[in-house]
Amino acid sequence: MPISAESDAPTRDVLVVGAGFSGMYALRKLRDELGMDVHVVERGEDVGGTWYWNRYPGARCDAESIFYSYSFDADLQQEWTWTERFATQPEILDYCRHVADRFDLRRDITFGDSVVGAVFDESDDRWTVRLESGGVRRARFLVTAVGCLAASPRVPDVPGLDDFAGATYHTGRWPHEGVDFTGLRVAVIGTGSSGIQVIPEIAKQAAALTVFQRTPSYSVPARNRVFAEDEIARLKREYPALRAEARQTGGGSVLPLPPGKAGDLSPEQQRAELRKRWELGGPGYMFAFADSMVDEKANAVAADFVREQIREIVRDQDVARLLCPTTYPIGAKRICVDTDYYATYNRDNVTLVDVSGSPIERVTPKGLEVGGHVHEVDAIVFATGYDAMTGPLLQLGLRGVGGRTLAEKWAAGPRTYLGLATADFPNLFMITAPGSPSVLTNMVASAEQHVDWIAAHLEALRAAGATRVEAEVEAEDAWVEQVNTAASFTLFPQGNSWYIGANVPGKPRVFMPYVGGYALYGQQIDEVARDGYRGFRRNAVLEKGERPGG
Repeated sequence: MPISAESDAPTRDVLVVGAGFSGMYALRKLRDELGMDVHVVERGEDVGGTWYWNRYPGARCDAESIFYSYSFDADLQQEWTWTERFATQPEILDYCRHVADRFDLRRDITFGDSVVGAVFDESDDRWTVRLESGGVRRARFLVTAVGCLAASPRVPDVPGLDDFAGATYHTGRWPHEGVDFTGLRVAVIGTGSSGIQVIPEIAKQAAALTVFQRTPSYSVPARNRVFAEDEIARLKREYPALRAEARQTGGGSVLPLPPGKAGDLSPEQQRAELRKRWELGGPGYMFAFADSMVDEKANAVAADFVREQIREIVRDQDVARLLCPTTYPIGAKRICVDTDYYATYNRDNVTLVDVSGSPIERVTPKGLEVGGHVHEVDAIVFATGYDAMTGPLLQLGLRGVGGRTLAEKWAAGPRTYLGLATADFPNLFMITAPGSPSVLTNMVASAEQHVDWIAAHLEALRAAGATRVEAEVEAEDAWVEQVNTAASFTLFPQGNSWYIGANVPGKPRVFMPYVGGYALYGQQIDEVARDGYRGFRRNAVLEKGERPGG
C-alpha cells in the first residue's frame, strides 16, 4: 500500500523501531548524548522486546546475567543487583523497566503500535513510515531495533488446526496472565531452546505431557544458582575488568578459555575438560576445545560426551536414543542450556513422540494425529521458533530506491554491508541484522556495539551536513562474500538450523550470522569508521539550520 506523507507529521531526526535492549539504548544514546530528536515505535505495551513477549514457564536467558546487561553506565551496573546466574524472564523484564524509568525513556516511545510500511522518499531524503493504527511518522533516519527472533513467531501450517477443541499457545506469544495446566493433557511441539525450557515446567503441572520431537537438540545443564551476597559484591567490584575482558572475546561474555585443540590433549584430558565444563554448566561447554566448530573430530568428541550423559540420565534407553542428536555437529544448531530437561523424561506423565519419520498428519478436534493414531490432548503448545533474523525486518514493509521492497532485494537471501545497512535503502541502519555476529554472541553487547557505531556515524553525517547515506553495492558484495567464506570454514552450515532459515519452508538457505566473533567484528567496523566510513556513499547537503539535532 502506498504511503502518503501527512503535512502535520513532524520530521524527526531518527525513528527507531523496537523498544527492547537495542531500541532503548539507541534512544538513550541518540537523544541524550547526541541531542537528536528521536522517537521509538514499539508494538508491545511496554519495553523489553523479546522479554516482554516470551513469558512461557521456564523462560530464562542462556547468557549469564552479569553480562546480559548494559555496560554503558557504571552507576547502572552498581545499582542493579542480579539475583541469579541465569536470569529469569520476569527479572530481565524488571531490569528493562528499571532502565526505562531511570533514563526517562517512555516519554519518547509510542507503545501498542506497529510499523506496517516504510518508504524512502528520494525527493527529500526522508523515510515516511505507516503505522498499524493509521498514523504516519517521518524521519531523516530509520533505525531498526526489532531483534532477531521475537517479532516473528512461527506456527507450522498443520491441517485441521482450526478444528482443535482445546487451547493453543506459542511460547513467543504467551498470555501475560499465565496458563494453568493442572490436570490437563498437554502437547508440546518442538524441542529447541524454548521447548527445552518449557517442557520441564509444564510436566510439573500437567496430568500428561506428550512431546512431539522432529529433531533432538544438544543441551547442556545450566547449573543455575542464586548469587550469594559476597559473590555479587565481588562481581560488581570487578565489573570494569570483566567488561574490558568481554570486549576482547568472540561472544561478548567471559567464558573459560579452551586449553587448546582437541588433538593436543590425550583422551583422558579431553574427557576431564568436558566433564569440568558439564559440571560448571552453561554455554561454555562449546569452548572445551579451540577447534570444536572447525574440526569434525574435535566436534565429535564433544558430541559423544553429551550423548553419553543423555544415556546416563534417561532411564528408558529407547527414549534416550531418540533424544540423542546424531545428524549434525554439536553447535551447528544453537546449543541449548537447560534445567532438568533430560530427567523430565523419567517422569511417568511424560511421553516422547518421534515425528522425524512420521510427521504430524493433522490436528483433530481431540488432538494430534501421527501415523494414523490420534494423541488426545486438551492443549497444544507450539515451541516452534521464529522466522529468524530476516523475518522481523521483512515484516516492516521497507521500500528503498525506486520503490523496491526489502523482500524483493532479499529474495535469494539477506544481503547487508556489515550487518548494519543494505544497498539501495538510504538512511536505514539495522541493529544486529544478518551479516553481523548477532545471535552467535551476547545480544546486549552486540546491540551496544552497533548503537555506538551508528551514533558515531550519524554524528559524522551531521558534522558534514549530509542528508543521505547508503551502502555501496560493491562494499556489500564484498562483505557478503566475507560472511559466506567465514562460515564455510566452520561446521555451522552442516546443521539444518534457523541460522540458515531451514525451519521456514521456502526460505532461502543462507547462513546468516557472521562467525568472525564479537571482538574481530568490532575491529572491522571500527576500521571502516576510521577510514571515513568506507563503503558508504554520501550525497546532498542540508540547508543551513536544518541539520539533525542542530
